Parts: sequence; structure tokens; C-alpha cells
Amino acid sequence: MMDVHMLGNLFPGISSLFVQEPMIAGARIALICFGFFLAYLGFKRTLEPLIMVPMGVGMMCINCGVLFLEGGKTGTLFLDPLVSEPGSLLNIMQINFLQPIYNLTFSNSLVACLVFVGIGAMCEIGFILANPWTSIIIAIFAEAGTFAALILGVHLGLTPAEAAATASIGGADGPMVLFTSLILAPDLFVPISVIAYLYLSLTYAGYPTLVKWLVPKKYRGKDIPFEAPEIPKAKKFIFILVCCGLLCLLLPMAAPLLMSFFLGLAIKEAEIVTYQDMIENTILYLATLLLGLLLGTLCEASTLLNPKVAPLIVLGVCALAVSGIAGVVGGWVVYWFKKGEFNPVTGIAGISCVPTTAKIAQHVVEEEDPFSVILPVAMGANIGGVIVSAIACGILISTINLVAV
Repeated sequence: MMDVHMLGNLFPGISSLFVQEPMIAGARIALICFGFFLAYLGFKRTLEPLIMVPMGVGMMCINCGVLFLEGGKTGTLFLDPLVSEPGSLLNIMQINFLQPIYNLTFSNSLVACLVFVGIGAMCEIGFILANPWTSIIIAIFAEAGTFAALILGVHLGLTPAEAAATASIGGADGPMVLFTSLILAPDLFVPISVIAYLYLSLTYAGYPTLVKWLVPKKYRGKDIPFEAPEIPKAKKFIFILVCCGLLCLLLPMAAPLLMSFFLGLAIKEAEIVTYQDMIENTILYLATLLLGLLLGTLCEASTLLNPKVAPLIVLGVCALAVSGIAGVVGGWVVYWFKKGEFNPVTGIAGISCVPTTAKIAQHVVEEEDPFSVILPVAMGANIGGVIVSAIACGILISTINLVAV
């Protein structure tokens, strides 16, 4: 008969559970189950499948695939986000199959920039040009969660830089969170990124309920007439270039993300079909797949048991809740200024999760009146949200180190 030691060598994923600390072993089991449910909810379209299916699979496998390494230590063959010494990194990149992808695309925000290029290529700048003030006002309101979470984070004991990195979740823009946290709080980059994308996917299910709480039924079905202005493509292209240059000049710390977003817009308006097809059909989906998979494999139990993760969870909830509420309040402000000729549901689209929050707004309206359309106006607010979030993160990155603790 096989002895226990031999069985342990044959099935290290199971036997490692019995040699790790009980808290880590329990967290592994919980994350395996959590990853299963995330992937399944993505399959059911309850959560965003493009992120949740690869993230759930990665989360399951990183916590199942633990084995005994040299010296009796436990680890995996996926990646190690904490390795930074050049010699060790070079060695481990030849062993862990996701390590090269992590170091060359994720930890330097390249994957975030590629996603932003794709988002830009899918956006229509005419939506924001049709209602510029409406879009920007709503977007400014929807950024409130970032600053509320910043203040709360400092009171919870985080440094201003750590609080600012976590507070960027309030903009509900995943690539922006990756970029900001990498610069401001590299030590917390992994848990902030994981928490951000978990929460952003959960908003897919939570924001419709929030909107229904804040907007009475009789207001939700109101249609918003939309007339697209006749703007020559040359003027739209010049507008994109001027905005890109001006924002990069004012906020150089956020220039990589700004350039990526406006490059996508420029390619779309210039009608460079070969680039557009490549970005929309290949680069964007490949970047999203790698992003989801890497986020899942970063959800190792020992990483998420960092004592600083608990306040990050609180701040993430606070940031997204306040942004959602404030965005709808912004919708009500525009409704008041336009003397009732507006649907306040549009306010949720000021949160820059493109195009998810705009679709949420449209779905909530359709539930009351299948013939009402607010999507073009909501997309304008959505694009405005991206721009305002980039400005907010650029300001935080540039100024937060000037704050005395």
C-alpha cells in the first residue's frame, strides 16, 4: 500500500493544505470556491464574462495548483508578483509560465494602456460633443467617490499615497486603477488591482438596484431626444488632438493612459480600418483575456491575507457607492437645470466603466418603457467620465506626495 508520504508527493495540491497555516489553507479553499462562482456567474452573464470567466478560472487554479518547491517551501508555477531582484526575476521567468506576461505587460501598465486604446477605438466622440456640459457635469459628480475614499483612507491609517491609489477605484475605470496604484502604492498594487476588478464586475449587478432606489419609477422611463450634430470629421479629429495634447501637457503623469485613449479615438475618426479591426477584434480582447487571467492568478491566499487588505475592501465599497450615488445626484441636477427635460437615470453613466454603466442606464429605462432611448446621451456622460477620471488620477499622482501626513 502507498504510504501517506508517497500520496503527499503524488497529490501536493491536497497535501499542501495540511502543512500550511490553517488560515492560509482555509483562505485557499474559500478562494477556490469563490473563483468557481465568479466564472459561473460570468457564464450566466450575471457578471461581466470577459473579465470574470478568466479571472475565476485563474483564481481557482492558483489556489489549487500549490506544490512543494526547493527547500520544502510551497508555491506555484504560475507567477510570483513579489520578485524584483534582477537575477531572481530572470531565473523565475524561465519557470513560471505567466511571469513574463506579468512583468512585461501587467506590472508596467502596458495591458491597461492596450485596453484604453481599445476603449477609445470603440467610442464615438460625437456623443460628448452633442452634450458637452451635460456630460462633464455628470462625470464630475460621479468622481465624488474618489475623493470621499481618499479622505476615509487617510483616517483608516493608510498613507496619503496608499489612500489615493485605493480611492481611484471610485472612478470605476479598471486600467486607471492599475496605472495609479502602480505609481502611488506599488507594494499594494496587487490587492488594489484585484479588489478593483472584483468590485467593478459586481457593480454590473449592483448599480441597477442603486439607480432604482434613487430614481422613482415615474421618472425612469423618460425618453431623451437626441440629435447628433453635423460635425465635420476634420473638426472632430482636431478636437481629439488638441484635447490629447493639452491634457498630456497639464497632466504628464497620466500621459500614457491619456495618449492610449485618444489614440484609439484618433484611429476611429481617421477611419484607419486595418488598425481599427486589429484593435477591436484582436488587441482589446487579448488584453482583456490576459488582464482577467492575471488578476485571477494574483488571488493567492497568502497575498490577500495582507493586514492592509481589509481597509482596501472598505474603501473600494465606499468609493463605488459614493460615486454611484453622486452620479445619479448629478443626473438630478441636470434634470433640474433642464426643467424636467432629462432622465436622471443617465447620471449613473458618469461612472467611467465604458460602456457598462451606459448600458445599465439604458436597461433600467427600458424596464419602464421599452421604447425610451437614453443611450446616446449616456455614452456622452460615459466618455466624459473617462476624461474626468484620467484628470482626477493625474492630479492625485502629481500632488499627493506634497501632502504632509
